[in-house]
Amino acid sequence: MSANEHDNKMLSQTNIPARSVSNASASTNNQNNATTASTNGFNPQRLTELSTIDANLLFLEYLKKKGLSRTEAEFRQEISLSSSLNLMNKSTYSSDDINWRAYKALSEWTENSLDLYKPELRRVLYPVFLHLYLDLVAKNQPEEAKLFFEQFAPSHAVLHTQDLRKLSMVSLPSHLTTNELAKAFKSNKYSIKVSRTTFDLLVYFLHEIEESGGSIIIRIINQYINANITTLRPSRFDNEIVVADPEEGLPELVDIHTEIDTFNSQPVKLGKLPLDPDFEKDVETVLEKRDFPNGREQDESQPQRSGPLVSLFHQLNEKDTDSPTRNVLPLPQYKTADILAEVQNVTDAQNRINIGPVQGSMPSVCMYTFHNTHDDLNTLAFSKDSTLAAGGFSDSFIKIWSLKGEKLGGILKDDHPSNPRKLIGHSGPVYGLSFSPDSRYLASASEDKTVRLWSLDAYAPLVVYKGHNHPVWDVEFNPHGHYFATASQDQTARLWSCDHIYPLRIFAGHSSDVDTVTFHPNGTYVVTGSSDKTCRLWDVSKGSAARVFIGHTGAITATAISPDGKWLASAAEDGLIHVWDIGSGHLLKTMRGHGKGYIYSLSFSKEGSVLVSSGSDNTVRVWDVKRNTGQQNAIEVIASDNISTSGGKEVNGTAGSIPESKKKEIVATTDHLLVYNTKNTPVYKVQFTNRNLCIAGGAFMG
Repeated sequence: MSANEHDNKMLSQTNIPARSVSNASASTNNQNNATTASTNGFNPQRLTELSTIDANLLFLEYLKKKGLSRTEAEFRQEISLSSSLNLMNKSTYSSDDINWRAYKALSEWTENSLDLYKPELRRVLYPVFLHLYLDLVAKNQPEEAKLFFEQFAPSHAVLHTQDLRKLSMVSLPSHLTTNELAKAFKSNKYSIKVSRTTFDLLVYFLHEIEESGGSIIIRIINQYINANITTLRPSRFDNEIVVADPEEGLPELVDIHTEIDTFNSQPVKLGKLPLDPDFEKDVETVLEKRDFPNGREQDESQPQRSGPLVSLFHQLNEKDTDSPTRNVLPLPQYKTADILAEVQNVTDAQNRINIGPVQGSMPSVCMYTFHNTHDDLNTLAFSKDSTLAAGGFSDSFIKIWSLKGEKLGGILKDDHPSNPRKLIGHSGPVYGLSFSPDSRYLASASEDKTVRLWSLDAYAPLVVYKGHNHPVWDVEFNPHGHYFATASQDQTARLWSCDHIYPLRIFAGHSSDVDTVTFHPNGTYVVTGSSDKTCRLWDVSKGSAARVFIGHTGAITATAISPDGKWLASAAEDGLIHVWDIGSGHLLKTMRGHGKGYIYSLSFSKEGSVLVSSGSDNTVRVWDVKRNTGQQNAIEVIASDNISTSGGKEVNGTAGSIPESKKKEIVATTDHLLVYNTKNTPVYKVQFTNRNLCIAGGAFMG
């Protein structure tokens, strides 16, 4: 429907007062039917209800719009020209469709502006839109207000869904005094950040369209908007990304962010969990034997030095003042297998590939493509030792594959080895999978509201955990084993232990589905991501939230925590990745490159300098985590400005694998290093191994 057709539809469906029809016809004076509409709408009886001056003004305006210049000139001689002109301006800017024309002109001008200024101009549109809408409501024009809202509100839904839902109920003047949000907008100034250049461009444009609605918007900006001038010019990458600025909005909303900052100031222990002293000694004994297989040479004149493996073990487990106490997370007595696993971790750390945002040190990706899944594969998981992969299907079964290509055999007498192995037990689609750290167990989450624990020695079910009231979306094992956490549609996350069939903790506080769950590396905290667009950090020992992370404009789809436990990466339906400082709860930066597609998985490299992401755009993307956070040295900056590797596609501003027609819309941020494209495979899972090889998996869509 064209703009003119829309205006004509308004005129035919709405009882517009006579003093407004002349202006309604002004926007369509090139259309014959517009002339008919305005003529039929002219109601002489309405003139008796107006003052003499208003009647003269209306008639003057009517003559002008009809092109009857001679009659208009003669009539002007009979009245005071100066007073008529002043009142004419007043009438023009109080007419019914002036709000439409003013906002439409500003919106179109914004969208046609240079990309450099467009993001800041869009921030102005929202408060202007709301006040124009509330003005229509105040004039007791509910139908016009409703049409205005339905026409322009969708463009603001990404950032302001909840506000729009509340204000959509405001339709009568009496609602302006009862609706709390409407009262807040009318009694406070809406704060926005804008550069000097952008603000000057806006003011110049509004003066140009002053006679067609610019004055109304200037009045709104002057009365209801607090424009905080920050810089001379806008920043290309910082302003292009659509995020919710915590300092933008009404004072009440800013106060909420202040309260969140206060809440996020409570102390947290993000260091590594101390090892059991006896366990530490046993590991040192094994490592020393590997350092000195023929025994240590006895030389009393020289002080004994630790071998390379023992020294590395001490370095990896160095005491930290920020570490929690060991009794915060009770763990079962360690076994010989735990000692050997820790020894293997040290060996892997010694042989680890150093990767980073410099030329020649980009991560390698080993991609596993699953064929003939018939769109039934919902989730993928890889074991910590990178020997097994598990897939959860809509048909309620689980498949286990050996990544070595070997047949998988169980310990049961009548077992028949095969690859893959199928696990049957759930009665609904399987949405979440997680291997235990020792790769001996698998936890699965399903629509049937249960979590099941499976033995990978026998490939058989062990325990069914019931407690959630709705489907369970995700599950993850604690890095130390024994515990696991779940996320559910019932708006809670829960902590479980393998030896109890009931939850040990219930983490309640989200206002919508909890979609993802991730353990902190020290195992004493759990991070949840929700459809309420927030992430939360939960204290396992207390069962309460310790941090709230607000800033996404869509449901959270993936989370990951850096190996040192200091930073959190979160991805959402808006296609953006946020990097947070867990200690302060502040947003460090936002990364863009996936476009509008879902981001399914995130993983930090073992040294924490690189992040990989995967999503529905059939790509694996590599990011420089420290860039633009003030924690990158000069050498890395110079090297990462011109990256070229043989394995992936070089990124130079525009995100890879994006169609040519969308390249203007999707511009990758400067910390986007590399993109690996698949033919037609959405990548469900990415994970760094202990030696910094990235493995990924997805289902080929053919």
